[in-house]
Amino acid sequence: MNTLSSHVLDTTLGKPAQGIVLTLTTPNGKSFEGITDSDGRFNQWAMNSKEGFVAGIYTLRFHCKDYLETHHGKSFYPYIDITFELENNGGHYHVPLLISPFGYSSYRGS
Repeated sequence: MNTLSSHVLDTTLGKPAQGIVLTLTTPNGKSFEGITDSDGRFNQWAMNSKEGFVAGIYTLRFHCKDYLETHHGKSFYPYIDITFELENNGGHYHVPLLISPFGYSSYRGS
């Protein structure tokens, strides 16, 4: 069974990024939304499936403009899309995002 979580860290402040809206688009085109908590994390996807996440290509959009403008006065990125592929029985997938007003990076976490 596949599961999915995310964590957003503000590398300029050295803190978790609370209040960033996330939109997950599934392989069948359905979308689900969430928002990062006080620790910059989100993992409560309202999927209507007891099997977890099926294999396929997903896109996770981080709506970061409001957060970056509020905390830094500027944002070069209104949103950041990370597209990734889940495998059958791939286990837990963690998609972290490290952001600043003018840069970002991501990787497959654990």
